[in-house]
Formats: sequence, C-alpha cells, structure tokens
Amino acid sequence: MKYLVMKSLKPSVSALFAAATIISGSFIVVATSFADTGGKVAAPSSLNTTIVNKAIVENEVLDAQRAWGEALVAISTTYEKDGIETAKALAEKVIDEAYGYQFGTVLFKPTLTVAPHTFRTTRAGALSYFVGGDPDFPMDKGFALMGWRTVEIKNAAIFISGNTATTMGNVMLTDKDGKTTTVDKTWEFLKDDSGKLRIVLHHSSLPYTEE
Repeated sequence: MKYLVMKSLKPSVSALFAAATIISGSFIVVATSFADTGGKVAAPSSLNTTIVNKAIVENEVLDAQRAWGEALVAISTTYEKDGIETAKALAEKVIDEAYGYQFGTVLFKPTLTVAPHTFRTTRAGALSYFVGGDPDFPMDKGFALMGWRTVEIKNAAIFISGNTATTMGNVMLTDKDGKTTTVDKTWEFLKDDSGKLRIVLHHSSLPYTEE
C-alpha cells in the first residue's frame, strides 16, 4: 500500500510542472530536469539547435560609434583624392551598412539642416546630407566633404535594453586645418538578425551658447 501511495504522487508532481510550463515557458527546462532526469541536468541533445541572441553589449556600441567616425573621415579623404562620384559611392555603402533604412523610417536629424528638410527619414535625404548634389535638398553642401580628419566620441551615458542601445554625448570633429567642431549627439542602435548594430535614431545639434 505504501508503494502505491508513492506511485500516485508522481503524476501530481508532473502535473504541477506542467501547470508551471503553461504559466511560463521558462519552466520547461526545470520540468525536464526533475521529471525526466531525477534532478540531474540533462546532457546536450543531438538536435540541430539554433540560438539567436540579440542582446547588445557595451563594446558593440563603442565599436559601432567608432566605425561611424572612421567612415565619415573616409568619405572626406576619398572626396579629396578621388572626387565626388567615388565619395558618393562610398557614402551610399556607409549608409546601407550603418543605418537601418532597409527596415523603414530612420529618425535622423543632422546638425546642419533647416526646414523644410530638417529631418532625414529617408535614405535619399541622408545621402544628400552627407555628399550633397540632390536637387530635392538644395541647401545641402555635403557634411561629409568638409575635410574631416579625426572623430572623437565622449559618451555622457549609454542605455542598453535587449536588442537596442541608446547613447548621448559629445562628438568632436577635427578638420584638415586643425579646427575642431563639437556637436551634441544622440544615437539609438538596433541589432538586426545578422547581429549587426544599425542606427535607427540619430539626433545631432550644436551646443547651446548664450549670446
């Protein structure tokens, strides 16, 4: 009779774990460990398992920022050595690799823009800002063609949540004459399915000064 009582408890334990599984998928591993392996951790299976982890780490953010600065300098120097068409082709490649226009709208407010073209939510608008030459954006002179030689980034703070990271701070851009321009900049990065960080928000402005 005692043995029968012990046997009857087993389904109850399994039922409890089944209920927990329904409440939260995170209990699936626990249920398997206790119900099927007697409390021991199960050995890896032979299944072809794919795990996609889009969690961003700080170094990925810093690398993405550094890559943006290096790309800006590369467009400037390419323009000086090889002309506007080569620089434009490079700018297109940079935009496609660094920004998320392939996903849809990007929230891009460049430093030197005015109404009615203050915000560059399209790839064409971003390209025009960097290299100019688009009649739809007649005020653009080509920000990336201004002789930049170094870009230094000083973050005030970084906020990371899952597959997104937001940064805010200063960017110091130095041109070929040694003049440095400092801008206030906010970026938001999204990690795509390939694990690459892409800019989905970019707000830049000159620091406020009292007259």
